[in-house]
Amino acid sequence: MKNHPLSQENKQLQARVLALETQLSEHKNALDDKDNALLKKDKSLLKKDAQITKKSDKIATLEEYIRYMTQQRFGASSEKWSPDQLGLFDEAELLSGEDEVEESKTFVPGHERKKKRLSIPDNLPVTDIIHDLDEDEKFCPHDKQALRHFSDECAKQLDYIPAKITVLNHVRRKYMCPCCNNYFVTAKKPAQAIEKSIASPGLLAQIATHKYCDGLPLYRQSNLIFKRLGVELDSTSMANWMIKCGQLVQPLINLGLEALRAQDVLFMDETVTQVLKEEGRRATQQSRMWIMTNNTDQRMVLFHYSPTRETGVAELMLGDFDGTLMTDGYVVYDAIAKANESITHLGCWAHARRYFKEASDAQPKGTAGKPEQALSYIQKLFRIEAGIKTATTDEKYRVRQQESVPILAALKKWLDKSLKHPVKSAKLTKALTYLNNQWYKLIRYTENGAWPIDNNHAENCIRPFVVGRKNWLFSTSVVGAKASANLYSLVESAKANNLEPSAYLKTVFTLLPQAETVEDVEALLPWNVDKVVG
Repeated sequence: MKNHPLSQENKQLQARVLALETQLSEHKNALDDKDNALLKKDKSLLKKDAQITKKSDKIATLEEYIRYMTQQRFGASSEKWSPDQLGLFDEAELLSGEDEVEESKTFVPGHERKKKRLSIPDNLPVTDIIHDLDEDEKFCPHDKQALRHFSDECAKQLDYIPAKITVLNHVRRKYMCPCCNNYFVTAKKPAQAIEKSIASPGLLAQIATHKYCDGLPLYRQSNLIFKRLGVELDSTSMANWMIKCGQLVQPLINLGLEALRAQDVLFMDETVTQVLKEEGRRATQQSRMWIMTNNTDQRMVLFHYSPTRETGVAELMLGDFDGTLMTDGYVVYDAIAKANESITHLGCWAHARRYFKEASDAQPKGTAGKPEQALSYIQKLFRIEAGIKTATTDEKYRVRQQESVPILAALKKWLDKSLKHPVKSAKLTKALTYLNNQWYKLIRYTENGAWPIDNNHAENCIRPFVVGRKNWLFSTSVVGAKASANLYSLVESAKANNLEPSAYLKTVFTLLPQAETVEDVEALLPWNVDKVVG
């Protein structure tokens, strides 16, 4: 039977549809392949964009770091600002919209400081050098009458008498009975700082002062000072002397620690040090030198060596202390204050200011923004403190409540707004985070006129150790590190009590070996020793 023409046409149409469907499927597959390729390309581009963004952020961070390090290396190291810079953000109008855009503003150059005129202290000994006329010049050329001395014209100069080495020869007289010849007696010699040693208290004091006050390593003293004076002193012998002196003064350090624990306000800080030979530790591992001091007239500065930076070290130093503790933001102090409710913990505004100063230094040259705004607030707080430095405790409290508290409130408002907006600068992020995390401790100083605004008492005392560390680099042994801590304690305590360190150490090394009672040792504490010691 022949196909119906319509049926044949249907078959042709069906074939045509199938062909079109096949073609459409192929086109669809091709489009899908293209979409997949585009999707992969988009993912690749997104990945590359993320990598570029990451690298751009890293470049910006490194550029910021380079600017900061350049400022640290070649710029002024002071954290203080000139009055012109502070004036940039004094007006409230400038602070109202700082969160929208971190605008760049040009710094006004600071004023030059006037050079201080040199003067001669009145308490120095004076040697008169008389310049007189020759005898034949003491007559008037007009009438030949003898001239009369009526006044002097004086011109003072500072002179320097070089150090010299002398020998102390201890002669112990011996006696015997002339009758029986059976009784012999020898005069006693006072106990020495180091028995059977050629080093006198004066020499020991000078070596200790050169190292712990002047930052001069022992080998340099041997080669640059004593060899020039005609004496051969090797650095190993001097190191042993310093260790023995550090052990000698331990009773004095113990009394100083007791005196500190009895204070109302204490300051604490710590810095790194290195000990080469310590059991169970590598020579390259960092140890710690802790410091604790007070702010009263009877100042004690106590250094303490520890291989670690753990909470137990600070707890050991504080002992039964019950008062106000000023520190930086290290979490160890937070743990101590949390465990002991009788301790009031204060935060340091100098540290907060330092982080914003670092953020400012890391900015492109000639610009100002959020770091400078924060510094403006903080410097206002410090200017208030400078104005009430000699005021009574009650007056300080009144001024802080009236002037500092409103500034702190404005700064907190600025801080909260700043934290809501993303910040590209790593230094600024760190500064804002520190200020926010430490805020409660930072503002507490306004609650009591006797409380300090910063931890500079401790930092000023620890700075000579940091400077000295650049020269002598490390301690060889734990015993040496502990001896250094004790001797640094005496040197800095002497300076804090307006005593000349070498004279004070000489007194200690002379009298401490002869001390028999606690009262004898107490008499050698820096505030109990006469202001002029020899």
